[in-house]
Amino acid sequence: MSETAVDLQLLENLKPGLTSFCYRMLGSIDDADDAVQETYIRAWQSRNSFRQESSYKTWVYRIASNLCLDKLRQAKRRTLPVDLSNPAAAIVEPRETLPESSWIWVAPDFGENPEEALIRKDTLQLAFIALLQTLPPRQRAVLILKDVFDWSSKQIAETLGMSPAAVNSALQRARETLNRTRLRSDELSRMDTEPDRELLSRYVEAFEQFDIDALVALFHEEGCMSMPPFAMWVRGRNDLFEFFSLTRPHCEGSRFVPITVNGGYPAFAQYMPNPENAAVFIPWGIHVLEVKDHQILHVQNFINTKLFLRFGLPEQIHR
Repeated sequence: MSETAVDLQLLENLKPGLTSFCYRMLGSIDDADDAVQETYIRAWQSRNSFRQESSYKTWVYRIASNLCLDKLRQAKRRTLPVDLSNPAAAIVEPRETLPESSWIWVAPDFGENPEEALIRKDTLQLAFIALLQTLPPRQRAVLILKDVFDWSSKQIAETLGMSPAAVNSALQRARETLNRTRLRSDELSRMDTEPDRELLSRYVEAFEQFDIDALVALFHEEGCMSMPPFAMWVRGRNDLFEFFSLTRPHCEGSRFVPITVNGGYPAFAQYMPNPENAAVFIPWGIHVLEVKDHQILHVQNFINTKLFLRFGLPEQIHR
């Protein structure tokens, strides 16, 4: 194998871990993909400058880390609707949206890599991604590399251009911040370890039939639904009933396709009837259910049709 082929293979082997690192840093799979692509380009262009003073992996992660830190210097903190505002006081059809750059988005699996399988799945929960975004960028990088990827302080120091003592100090501050930060999404994310398959099936059945009584009965008394990029979100069975009734013309007749998100959590891609062609369904949103004690605590419906392409989902499905 040529030296060029070896370099390309080394980069390709790092891609799943790099993508999951950049996703945790940036909160967006699109931004993570862009950062990894730019990392490839920079690593390839400067491959002759690699001096082997650290491992090749550390060198590549240094490039990715610097790219993420540069992106975050100009960026506002990404969040989830439940952490941005209080639940809707009046139930109306949602209209106000915020730019894509305002929100944390779901991500597909990052690839088949034995090392990736060892990385803690719970650190891909959306609530944990939201918590990470509350940290200053450099502290965020330190915490991800230490507590998620289990790197040594020395390796992190080499990657981020810090001393080991500065790494340990940043790690302590980051952990303290996470311990005292109270986000509503964290309260809602206390999911059961194993997904309640029966409850998930009942949710799909009730939604596809658009039986609002059956649908609302599946929710916890204070269960809620949020819909990025809409800032509005709804809490409580009465408001959920009113909301589903209001949006019936839009949701009725939908079909669901099961998928997994953020490291293997079950979710559903919602296809809605095409108003211009009754024979097909078109992408609408990706539903992520957070379940506790056989009830739904939170449905996050990520309304972003570009995600369907990223998940490898079809552009339409036929009746």
